[in-house]
Amino acid sequence: MLVKLVKRAINSPFVAYAIRCITGFLIGYFLIEKFPQHELFWVLLSIILVISPDEKDARKLTIERSKSNFIGSISGLLVFFLPMDDVYKIALGILIALIICRFADLINAARSAIVGLLIVLMEHKTDTYWAPGERFIFVTLGCFIGLSVTLITSYIFNCLNKNFLTENE
Repeated sequence: MLVKLVKRAINSPFVAYAIRCITGFLIGYFLIEKFPQHELFWVLLSIILVISPDEKDARKLTIERSKSNFIGSISGLLVFFLPMDDVYKIALGILIALIICRFADLINAARSAIVGLLIVLMEHKTDTYWAPGERFIFVTLGCFIGLSVTLITSYIFNCLNKNFLTENE
């Protein structure tokens, strides 16, 4: 009875997604609390952005979203230094990110690229000149954490399914 319940929980896409989101949130929140002098909210946002609710393709989608988010944030960093108004930088950055995603066969994850770009380029009145570079680093860190959480939990769920649950049926 208990084994069936555990097996059902482990094989539930909802449970897997909830565990991943909560784990990612707790890691991001810990970083925010540990380093309050930095805008680590962007790490937390990127973690949640890349984690996929679709268990069947969770690893693949998370990897694609991480790549796409990185493409967007690097595109934002590249256009940041151009001598033009912010609205034109953002529009050009979106175009560049979409083109790169298209050629990298990541167009289905291009939304993540645009979010990464917006995180890097959207300026606030209190920003320093280095804020876009910091946000690029934070987006990249968030993608890495989200990807790690997905890969580690997939591995754990697979091990539980193969080793523990099939032996106890």
